[in-house]
Order: sequence, then structure tokens, then C-alpha cells
Amino acid sequence: MTSSSFSALFLIALCAGLLTRLWLANRHRRHVAAHRDAVPAAFTGSISLESHQKAADYTVARVRTGMLDMLISVALLLALTFGGVLQQLYELSARLVEPGSLLHGVAFIAAVASVSWIVDLPLTIYRSFGLEARFGFNRLTPRLFITDTLKGILLAAAIGLPLIACVLWLMGAMGDLWWLYVWGFWLGFNLLVLLVYPTFIAPLFNKFKPLEDGPLKNRIEGLMTRCGFRLSGLFVMDGSKRSAHGNAYFTGFGAAKRIVFFDTLLDKLEPAEVEAVLAHELGHYHHHHLWKRLAVISAGSLLFFALLGHLAGQDWFFKGLGMSASGTAPTLVLFALALPIFTFPLTPLMSMWSRQHEFQADAYAARQAPASELVSALVKLYRDNASTLTPDPLYSRVYDSHPPAAIRIAHLQAATR
Repeated sequence: MTSSSFSALFLIALCAGLLTRLWLANRHRRHVAAHRDAVPAAFTGSISLESHQKAADYTVARVRTGMLDMLISVALLLALTFGGVLQQLYELSARLVEPGSLLHGVAFIAAVASVSWIVDLPLTIYRSFGLEARFGFNRLTPRLFITDTLKGILLAAAIGLPLIACVLWLMGAMGDLWWLYVWGFWLGFNLLVLLVYPTFIAPLFNKFKPLEDGPLKNRIEGLMTRCGFRLSGLFVMDGSKRSAHGNAYFTGFGAAKRIVFFDTLLDKLEPAEVEAVLAHELGHYHHHHLWKRLAVISAGSLLFFALLGHLAGQDWFFKGLGMSASGTAPTLVLFALALPIFTFPLTPLMSMWSRQHEFQADAYAARQAPASELVSALVKLYRDNASTLTPDPLYSRVYDSHPPAAIRIAHLQAATR
């Protein structure tokens, strides 16, 4: 392949992906707006027209912001590649440190990440203090935003820079099969993050306290016993200091498994509803969804790293994306920028697989707790989080990791008959 033919292929894939994503987003926006004035029949007794309209307006606003984000991201990508910004950053970093050295590669990647972060910052600020605030969800103060940002930068530097240095060293020291060593290192690092995130990283941003004794804890411990599930603790997180959205999640694995509830979630749901939501999450563990996803991601990433190893020696790959320089760091950066453009067609497949997992987890929850309680909890969460009840069907099939509200509720109600 020549550099010009690869450039053409990249531009075709980029434009096709952008136009498709914009078309899908516009379909979704129009579909939600068209169904704004009528609550779906399945929810007329549980969600008011006012709440339904708020969800529609919130969804439309988010979609418009997402479309703007797409355009900015593509403009940045074109500037970095064909606009020559990557090459300029590579040359600039070479003036600050020894050219071609490991430190040069780290500095170059850090510079690219910094530029991307700066470009994304205005929209990040708008999402919290504009969009989320307009619909009553934002509780993040400017001071907390700045504190979170500084913590994030320091954490990224403390973890990211050594990580990049290790990867670049492996690429240069492990011969033709360096990509296999990098894959193994990447896989081990991700497993390590899953292990240490609950106890070392998450507490840097939020406060966690053990769930207090009472009816809710008794219910949850009873559910754990019925399901034969062991974990290291039940915690409540102060999510309310940043957002009014409610959520709950599992984190960690092995002996480090823990359940975390947002305080906003516990304020909205009854104990029986929380138990049902938790039973759904236990369904994911029962069906080994986490490990299945890790297996697929690991296998897919092995193929991508093998492709990366091949592209590292192809001059057309670098010149086709606007760089005259080659080497380990440019290889990583260009691959990271180009890969999402060519893997977009996989999105609906991964979404469909995720929705199947959600149905399986719902079915498990219906066997461990009353399905009606999970239905009640989901309806409250749809209402309080302003989740649309009327997504565009095609948009939902492409993007949604969870089944649409009406379909999901219908499945659960069928389980109660």
C-alpha cells in the first residue's frame, strides 16, 4: 500500500463514520422530539407527562452536544494528522529532550494528550455547568471541578507517564515480537487497575463509608447468602456532591470485590427495590459477564497489537497520516488515533452482546427477588435520571448497551406472570 492510498482509505472511513454517526444522532433527536408529548402506554401510570418531556428535552440537548463533540473530534484528528500538528509536536519535544530517546517518546505522547485535553476542556465544562445544570443534575462546584481536574492530571502523570515509558521500552527492546510483550503488559496492567481501583484510586475523588446496619443491609446480606456471593464490603459513595444522578456498581474482583451505592440512589429507592437492582448486578457475576468481556477484549486486543507490530515497519502508515517521523511513540499515537475510525462498524455488535447480558442479568434478578420490585426501581431511575423512554430504534440497536425501557420492562413483567 502507498501512503496516498492509505490517506484516501483513512479519509473515506473517517467521513463515512462521521456521516453515519451524525445521521443516527439526528434520527434519534427527531424521534425523541416527535414523541415528546405523549407518555408511552406502558408508563402512563408511573411517569408523568412533565417527567417524560424533561427526559425528551434532556436527551435532545445531550444529542446536540454529542454531535458538536463529533465535529470537534474530527477537526482535531484532521489537524493532528493531515494538518501536521503531530509532526510539529514531535519536533518541538525533540528540542526539549534528547531526540529519539525514551524521554522524547514520553514527552511527545504527553504533548499529544495535553492538546487533546485542552481542546476537549470547554465542552467538558459546558456539560457540567451548562447542560447538566440546566436540567437540575449538576452539583459540581467550580472549586470541586478544579480540584478534580488537578487530581486527574496528577494521577495521569503518576500512572500514565511510567506506563508509557514501559511500553516504549518494550517496543524497542523485545525484538520483532515486542507487540506480544506489550499486549501481556497491557493486560496485566488492566487487571491490576481492577484490583487496586476500589481501595487506592476511587477514594481520591469520593468518600466511601460502610453501609449502615438496618433493613437494607439485612436484605442485601440475605441476598448475598441466597446467591452464594462473597465480597469485601458494602459501601455508600457521596455521589450527590457532583450529580443528582443515581447509580450503583460492583468494582474489583477476587477478594477485593465490593458493592458501591450512590447516596442519591439510596435516597430514591425503597430497600426492596435496591435489593432487586443488586440482584441484577449479581446476575452479571453469576453469568461471568465480566470475565467473558475481558476474554473477548483480550483476544481482540491481541489481534490489534499484532496489527500494530506490522504497521510499525510500514513507511506508508506514517506518511499516510501526515508524519515524516517514525519510531515507537509515533506508532502508538497514530495507531490510537486511527483504530477507532476503522472499528466503528463493530459498535452495533458489541451493543447487541451487551444487551443480551442485560436480559440475562434481569432474568437472574427475577429469580432472586420480585421482578415487580426491579420494574419499580427501573421506572424510578428512568424518571429521576431523565432517561428517554422513546429512543430511535435504529440508534438504540447501534449504541445502547441496555435494552430500551419499554422492551426491558415488558420482559420483566412477563417473568411475573
